[in-house]
Amino acid sequence: MITGKSIDQIKTGDAAEFSKTVTETDIYLYAGITGDFNPAHVNEAYAKNTFFKTRIAHGMLTAGFISAILANQLPGPGTIYLKQELSFLAPVRIGDTITGRVEVIELITEKNRIRLKTSCINQDGVVVLTGEAVVSPPKAPKK
Repeated sequence: MITGKSIDQIKTGDAAEFSKTVTETDIYLYAGITGDFNPAHVNEAYAKNTFFKTRIAHGMLTAGFISAILANQLPGPGTIYLKQELSFLAPVRIGDTITGRVEVIELITEKNRIRLKTSCINQDGVVVLTGEAVVSPPKAPKK
């Protein structure tokens, strides 16, 4: 069984990233899975008349990139996601390449908790999302 890093294998300042180009298919799949069919995401004729002038990705789709990093890299498999605060700062459009990043800002060893700064940035260096997460990393394997 693959397990992520336990709290004793992590230090403040550790970071990980994940990048993905957002496609029209991603947006439609997310809409179908969640039931969020806001026309700002799925109707180009409607979206042309919005502030953004085109369809945009769901904010929570973008936030999902943070979840992917926590689950797969830092701390990794076995991590339990406990809390996430988010600020959505800029739209994500079809074709944008988004890089999610997490960085350890506090270890709470007595409670087996890690606090992380979270962010997503587009290909132009624009921060589209910021926030903070709290996770419980997997326990160290018994010896």
